[in-house]
Amino acid sequence: MAWNTDMTKGKPMTLHVTKMEAAETPLPPIDARSLISDGSTRQIILDGQTYTLRITRAQKLILTK
Repeated sequence: MAWNTDMTKGKPMTLHVTKMEAAETPLPPIDARSLISDGSTRQIILDGQTYTLRITRAQKLILTK
């Protein structure tokens, strides 16, 4: 779902909810260890920003900027 809001001076905010179309073919799940082939961290870039994906000793995933 996508959330759109409109705010006009002196009037209450109106919330518009629109349903987003799902992908035609759902992507299969990926094992996190296949992304992090050696070690426990992997750098991921999105829109020029670098993020670090890490598998902790407790086998949890952490994504940091």
